[in-house]
Amino acid sequence: MSNFSDSVNPNLLLNRVAVLATMHQKERVMAPILERELGVKVIVPADLDTDSFGTFTREVKRLGTQIEAVRLKATKALEIAGETMAFASEGTFGPHPGMPYLAANREIVILLDITNNLELIGEHLSVETNYSHQLVSSVEEAKVFADKVGFPAHALVVIAGDSATGNGEIVKGIVTEKLLFDAVSAAINKSSSGKVHVETDMRAMYNPTRMQNIANATLDLVKKFKQFCPECGWPGFGVVKRKIGLPCGLCHFPTQLVRSQIYQCQNCSYTKEELFPNGTETADPSQCQYCNP
Repeated sequence: MSNFSDSVNPNLLLNRVAVLATMHQKERVMAPILERELGVKVIVPADLDTDSFGTFTREVKRLGTQIEAVRLKATKALEIAGETMAFASEGTFGPHPGMPYLAANREIVILLDITNNLELIGEHLSVETNYSHQLVSSVEEAKVFADKVGFPAHALVVIAGDSATGNGEIVKGIVTEKLLFDAVSAAINKSSSGKVHVETDMRAMYNPTRMQNIANATLDLVKKFKQFCPECGWPGFGVVKRKIGLPCGLCHFPTQLVRSQIYQCQNCSYTKEELFPNGTETADPSQCQYCNP
């Protein structure tokens, strides 16, 4: 992106109040980045219950997609604080899209500026996560699981009952061996099967690995904000489309790899096509469906 304009409207966000939609201490990593890089003043609303938009322990189903949920969080924060700009984040956990045998954490961070009709989204996909769960039948099994997932620096959750729907009795934020043993013992005593569900607590303040991924998504948002339109200088001159067809280096037939990507301005709709965004003009024959069917 170095060939694009470095012009900037310094007054777009500078010295404005930004509401950060969190109740899980995400301001610890997000606020320093946003204040340093964008010149905003971050505040956290006291009365915002982000759990109402969904919980990792499944007792509250997430509202809509990941992007829809993060937009709802930011909008609610604006409503509560009476401000015009908000940031929010939303995380998901599951199999990596390209390596399904690995767990992955996708974090997105949104900037919602209603004064300037601006919405930007940063993201970070990482296999750096301790996301895991297990059925245990003893405190000893629970301790073995805990040791594998970075306990006690990373907290745990114990669920007695239906763990799939979050309808069971849930103990969150377990950060000591005593709390873990007490919760597991109590849950086993209540369990008809003699087994209880133990999982990692994925809330940001209880999961430093996830907190770092949130920081990386925030940095991605800042990077995207600082990509300014060559025509009007508006921030967020980002990729809206990728075109496949990178030619094979051996047979020159088009492959399924990206040949170019299209950037578009949210403000003036100016577009620019960037050829060979990955720095190579041909694909390795091993990636060609004709040379390597």
